Amino acid sequence: MTGTREGSPYAPHTDAETRAMLETVGADDVDELFDIPEAVQFDRAFGIEARDDAGTAREIAGTLAENDDMTSFLGRGHYVHHVPAVVDRLSSRSEFLTSYTQYQPEIAQGFLQALFEYQSMLVDLTGLPVANASMYDHATALGEAATLAARVRSTSGSRVLVPELLPLRRRSVLENYAEGADLTVESYPTDDGNADLDALTSMVDSDTLMVYAENPTVRGTIEERLSAVGDLAADSEALFCLGTDPVALSLLETPASVGADVVVGDAGTLGLGHAHGMGHGLFVTREQFLRQVPGRLVGAGTDERGRRAYTLTLQTREQHIRRERATSNICTNQAWVALRTAIHLAWLGPDGLLELAERAVRDARTLASRVDDIDGVRAPVHDRHHFREFLAATDRPAPEIRDALLDRGYAVHAVDDHRLQLCVTDANEHATDGLVAALSEVA
Repeated sequence: MTGTREGSPYAPHTDAETRAMLETVGADDVDELFDIPEAVQFDRAFGIEARDDAGTAREIAGTLAENDDMTSFLGRGHYVHHVPAVVDRLSSRSEFLTSYTQYQPEIAQGFLQALFEYQSMLVDLTGLPVANASMYDHATALGEAATLAARVRSTSGSRVLVPELLPLRRRSVLENYAEGADLTVESYPTDDGNADLDALTSMVDSDTLMVYAENPTVRGTIEERLSAVGDLAADSEALFCLGTDPVALSLLETPASVGADVVVGDAGTLGLGHAHGMGHGLFVTREQFLRQVPGRLVGAGTDERGRRAYTLTLQTREQHIRRERATSNICTNQAWVALRTAIHLAWLGPDGLLELAERAVRDARTLASRVDDIDGVRAPVHDRHHFREFLAATDRPAPEIRDALLDRGYAVHAVDDHRLQLCVTDANEHATDGLVAALSEVA
């Protein structure tokens, strides 16, 4: 197009170009392109001052500057680690940022290879051979694991057993999935933050479809008897599903070694910034369940010239195959966030990832010890090893302490009337001195 650009930078058309387009479609005015009933038309002024690009940037910067300066020590399923600049730099390349689902392998080899590497990394970390790319989040991955279990289990069973401490947001999504598949979700007790194995043993029977456990748990404790949980599930021919994340996987027992059939969790602990609610789910399973995996899988093969090539080898969602054969209606593309996780994992490498995980243990232990030295506070509540986070018991009401800390610029969870939960990672460890000082004042 030629001519001087006028108006909005997001609709850079000249008057001549606009007239030409209107003549082509047979309209006299742009308003003719929209059929909006008079009853819902907005005929007043918005009251927004017109600004150029620089003025808009200043206005936004000023608005954002009004936000409180706060350091988050929140966790309970949402974790932030420092995201290296290389992740933003590479993932923002246009060939990645503008891509949707990679239906056409002939023009998407780079992205497909990156997703194949993402799947391969999860396979290495879990010890299970099949990973998809990817799920919405941890909760939907758990729901898909339950419906997969309903499809593959040889005997009739409808009970899905989950820890009583499972976060409500995760359980509610699971229950939505369960309702459609005629399953029931039941809770098994915990003992000092971990699974109560005796109670779970009494609950598992031939009607148990799936047993779900998490490592680390939502309270940061590390499960010590996962193999026993896996054995219980196997003895009743139920599937054993384990919830975790990539950082924890580099240090803790591999899911394959404890008998896990499916691994779910939040892969967005790496590669994504600190936006609560933002993430993407991981889903890894055994080869025998390959054709039951929801979403999409990237595979590697060779082209007609014998060169290595990548393509979407399995797409089990209903848009691609007959509805009665589809395993899931998972639709929204999560490839770009999976790409960011893959870049972050590759940047860390095996040694860097392990160091990050070991730091998650050390920093939690150190902070718990310092908090325990404060009058009126005892930490950790659970006599367990911890990963990233822990509970602290308080003499004063925990909600009051939480609010007082928030006024001082620190966000923590109040789990109940007299227990706080604190989460520390490499992203906020630098602020632990200030947190401890503020907690000493208000506790």
